[in-house]
Order: sequence, then C-alpha cells, then structure tokens
Amino acid sequence: MAIKQSSPELHTFTWHGINRKGGKVSGELQGETVNEIKAELRKQGVSVTRTKKKPKSLFSFGDKVQPMDVAIVSRQIATMLSAGVALVQSLELIAKSNEKPSLRKLMTSIANEVSTGTPLSQTLRSYPRQFDTLYCDLVEAGEQSGSLDTIYDRIATYKEKSEALKSKIKKAMFYPAAVVAVAFFVTLLLLLFVIPQFQDIFTGFGAELPAFTLFVLGISDIVQSYWYMIIGGAILAVFLFKRAHRGSEKVRNNTDKFILKIPVISTILDKAAVARFARTLSTTSSAGIPLVDALLSAAGASGNYVYRSAVNNMRTEVISGMQINVAMKTTGAFPDMVSQMVMIGEESGDLDGMLSKVADIYESQVDDAVDALTSLLEPMIMVVLGVVVGGLIIAMYLPIFALGSVIG
Repeated sequence: MAIKQSSPELHTFTWHGINRKGGKVSGELQGETVNEIKAELRKQGVSVTRTKKKPKSLFSFGDKVQPMDVAIVSRQIATMLSAGVALVQSLELIAKSNEKPSLRKLMTSIANEVSTGTPLSQTLRSYPRQFDTLYCDLVEAGEQSGSLDTIYDRIATYKEKSEALKSKIKKAMFYPAAVVAVAFFVTLLLLLFVIPQFQDIFTGFGAELPAFTLFVLGISDIVQSYWYMIIGGAILAVFLFKRAHRGSEKVRNNTDKFILKIPVISTILDKAAVARFARTLSTTSSAGIPLVDALLSAAGASGNYVYRSAVNNMRTEVISGMQINVAMKTTGAFPDMVSQMVMIGEESGDLDGMLSKVADIYESQVDDAVDALTSLLEPMIMVVLGVVVGGLIIAMYLPIFALGSVIG
C-alpha cells in the first residue's frame, strides 16, 4: 500500500526589487523557500533586492475556510471546466488568484495532489472539514460518468442555495436572541445603577412604598448582591448546554424537537428542512447516485432530527419496494403538496426536476417568512424594551406621585 505524501507547506513572502526598466517594484508571492521566490521573480525579469517571509497574524480567526468559500470555489471550478480548462489547470488558477491565505493553501495542496494522478474525489476526502461526504460522492459520480463539468455546475448551485438558506435561518434565529439579550442587559444595568439612586431618595420619605416599587427594589437588592453569580450562571449555563449539545446525541435530538415547537420560528425551520431535503435529493438524483444512497444523504442534510428520522424511515420503505411519494406520506412529516409533486415527478420520470421545483418553492417561502419575522421583530424589540424600561421607571415614580397627591 502506497504511503500518501503530505503536500509541501507554502509560505507567503514579501519582496522588493528592480524591474527591467530600472523601476522599483514590490509585492507578495507564495512558495516553499526564499530561493524558489527569487527564481520565480528572475523569470519575470525582476532583480530581487530584499525578500522576507511574511509573519502569520496572531488574530487569524477570519482566515478559516468557510462553507461560502467552498461554494465560491465550486462555482469557479464549474465555470472553468465548462469553458474547457483542464481540471489541474483550473485548480492551480483558482489557488493563485485567491486572496485568502488559508483557501489559497488548501487549493494549492489539492492541485498538487491531483497533478500526481490522484482522483479529485479521493483528494477531497482528505479534507472532510471543508468537503463533506455528499460533496465528495457527487464529485466521484461526475468522475465515473465522465461529466465532471455538468456535475460541478450542480454542486455549485447546491452549495450556493444551501449557504443562502443557512444564512436566512441564522438571520431568523438571531433576532429573537437579540431581543432577549438586549432586554436582559438593559434591565441589569437599570437594576444595578439607576434603581439604587431612587432607593436613596425613598429612605427619606418615611412613608410606606407601593407594592410594585417594593418588588422592584427587592429585585435590585438581589441583583446588586449577586450580579456576578447571575452573569456567571448565565455564561456557565450557555457553556454547559453547548458542551452537552456537542457531546450528546440525545441532547441534540431533544433540542431539534423543541425548536420545532417554538411559534413562528418552527414554521421557518420546517420549511427550511423540506427545502434542504428536496435540494439534496434533487442534486444527488440528477448526478446518477442511486435513490437509496441519495435518501441517506438527504436525511443528513435535512438539518433536524425529526426530518432526519422521517427520511430514514422513508429510505427503509423504499428499500422494501414502496414508491417514494407513498413512503413520504406514511411519515406524516411532509406537507401534502410535497408528496403530490414527488408523485408527479415519479410518474413523469422527472423526479429530480420536480424536487428542484419543490426546493425553489420552499426556499422562497423561507425567504418571505424571514423577511416577515424581521419586520415583526424590529418594532417588537422597541415594545419589549419600552415595557421593561417603562415598568421600572413607573415603579420608581409611583411613590413620588403618591407623595404629590398627599401634599396636594
């Protein structure tokens, strides 16, 4: 068995030199060594006066290869392949033209390995964080069928649609979290710094304070005494939940079930899961992947335990000989319109085309629902903050109003 050799590590070098016309020039180049950089510049007619390895930034969080980067690269590969550019040349051109160091390094490594004769799908499987199993399976299907350019166009469309949908879901989840977080911190600041000022004033009244005011003052006392425990407890709770969610499948499954019961948000997540399922199944089916294997990929791509279980049950029924639209109805998880369109697709022999239309419909519905939620939550944020701040202010002014009426 051949031992896989690791790709050479590339570094970014800054250089200064003089061109053929005697003018001073400078720039950056990637390579393994200083000598390699000098040799490349000499070919370009540059006499190097100074070159230095560029230090890595201490704050390189934004340099990580993101899913959207993979979507963009996929579209670039699809465009070049359809234009007749060879695969290795396409990968090399993308690597050289990319401004993001981490992505440039990744594409250079892939290009180097493919240039040795290793299939692209096999090379991509060495980078599971950037290229998941579904991506690699689709590339392999394209290689085997000899239509990698066509398959890559579908991959690019799939990745673009998937990332756009993820962005919409994040947007939908962000606003409710923002409302809660802003309300929490505003209330905390008022209880810590504003309410105590009124408390000093009330000590000189010598009269019994309203129950609502006493209630707010009591909360303020508790917050002043234990604010560090409240903030620490909130941070600890978030940390423990994230750790449990990452390490326990049961916690993940229960979380998926719970969020599908949240009003408004559940509607968006339901439609998004259907859209992801339909888009994945359409892409894999059109790529020639067997339906049973395509359903396995679609189950994983649905993004929620409830739908993942439903699709896996569908897969079991399809293996036993049941039509996919009938199996879909038995799960009870999918809308009737989806199962009807799938039935039409099966009968007409255009299942992948019909699933693509289903995905388009539900992606559009998700887009509309997120826009509606955004429009609804913007005034809601103001209402929530108004109720919180207004309630605390009223509680502080009630004794003043009562004192004014007594004096009057």
